[in-house]
Amino acid sequence: MKYLIPFLLLAALGSGCRSVNPAQAFDPKKTPPPTTYAQLNNWAAHPDKQDPADRTPTGLRDEQATATVDVFFIHPTTYLGSRRGENNWNASVEDTKLNATTDSSTILFQASIFNGAGRIFAPRYRQAHLDAFHNKDKVSSQRALDTAYADVAAAFDYYLKHWNNGRPFIIASHSQGAVHAKTLLRKVVENKPLQKQLVAAYIVGWRVESDYFKNIPPCQSPDQTGCYCSWRTWKKQYGRRKADEPNSVCVNPLNWTITDGQYAPKSANLGGVVRPFSVLRPHLTDAEVYRGFLLASKPKFPGSILFIRKNYHIGDLNLYYLNVRENAQARSAAFLKK
Repeated sequence: MKYLIPFLLLAALGSGCRSVNPAQAFDPKKTPPPTTYAQLNNWAAHPDKQDPADRTPTGLRDEQATATVDVFFIHPTTYLGSRRGENNWNASVEDTKLNATTDSSTILFQASIFNGAGRIFAPRYRQAHLDAFHNKDKVSSQRALDTAYADVAAAFDYYLKHWNNGRPFIIASHSQGAVHAKTLLRKVVENKPLQKQLVAAYIVGWRVESDYFKNIPPCQSPDQTGCYCSWRTWKKQYGRRKADEPNSVCVNPLNWTITDGQYAPKSANLGGVVRPFSVLRPHLTDAEVYRGFLLASKPKFPGSILFIRKNYHIGDLNLYYLNVRENAQARSAAFLKK
């Protein structure tokens, strides 16, 4: 149980775990004010500060100090409505308790994946409440998401102007972060001079339609660059019955192809991370692309008998931690050789 509970808390992360609804329609007057990204405390991860994205499981090394590539990481939903007062449509970037939750969950367990490939920049932003993905008030939900995206775009713009200096970059994201990554890539990167600096994008935990991008292709080989990867993980038996989005892009993080039905066994899984963070668990689960989704067998780890989910959204990245890490390194190396 002690292993399972932190894993579930790692991110209800937009998984459909509903809590307190925002109390009323979106009201700009009640929305926390935007922030400035000149201040390091408004970054959950930044190469000029010590943060959980600098940590690694045992046997791995943080390579940020010598990296020539950057990673812009957009974290998923951690504003769940589980504490008193968490009923606004958007979170405040000055909420210290929420920031601590973000840092100890997604920044540690997800952003750290990429510290072998590049310097990590992960902005805090006025993330939309989890209920924005379920609420019947679609207008308010969209305004909350637009508010969150405005911060992400502002942070990326500040990063480009002050720290990028023409360096290649990776966009990495999960869940709500992937929603914003899609928009950022299409509005700011695609068909712009900036696209030439794109190593790859990891748009994980959210649907990417096959025609969403016109000039950024899905990745179809492990060392392809200028492309994007996306997958959403479901339990295999459930997915066989329910998966039906063949026009959605799904890349298999164990073999890095989009071939429907091509199975990658557990032996191809170099190591996932559940709890404790320091332990890599080889062969944690398998992977197969099936009608727009990634299907996986139930992972085996201490406490997994209680892991009864059908949707493995919370583990999209962590179940394949080392494979994603090494892939980001491989794509970075391939880009730098061009």
